[in-house]
Amino acid sequence: MKRISDEDAELFRAAVRDVKPLAPGPRVPAIKKVPGRARFARADRNAVLLESLEGPIDDQSVSGSDELVFRRAGVQPAVVRNLRRGLYRVEAEFDLHGHNVTQAKAALTEFLNEALARDIRCVRIVHGKGLRSGHRGPVLKNVVSNVLRRIVTVVAFVSARPMDGGTGALYVLLSR
Repeated sequence: MKRISDEDAELFRAAVRDVKPLAPGPRVPAIKKVPGRARFARADRNAVLLESLEGPIDDQSVSGSDELVFRRAGVQPAVVRNLRRGLYRVEAEFDLHGHNVTQAKAALTEFLNEALARDIRCVRIVHGKGLRSGHRGPVLKNVVSNVLRRIVTVVAFVSARPMDGGTGALYVLLSR
């Protein structure tokens, strides 16, 4: 380490002789950086959901006791297995009992929009088994299944465990 000569030290003292220290003032708190959010991402997600709900419903009829299983291409089977076992924490739940088809579509869309806006990963949707639907079978179960298959942000869904509604409910895994 190089030592400062006495001459340099005297020059420095002469240069800062008239400098006065600042008086202590109020401390400015550190500004917390807010994470950025894409401006149009929420609107784009809403538009995709609405667009997916406007097309015709595929008639993939299932009975009230049929178990539903769906996963997008590229999703590992282990994800579905873990979802079926209830290993994902359900962060929100929605019950469609008492809704007709039109109301159910609108309510489901609103619920999924809210879940996506809140960055929720796993939800439970209770649609019922359609026991009072007569010969038509489980109307809401078919509608929910077909709608969820067309929504791009739905990664996978399976029928819930018996303690959570069994074949009358679904665990739905959403993308981030």
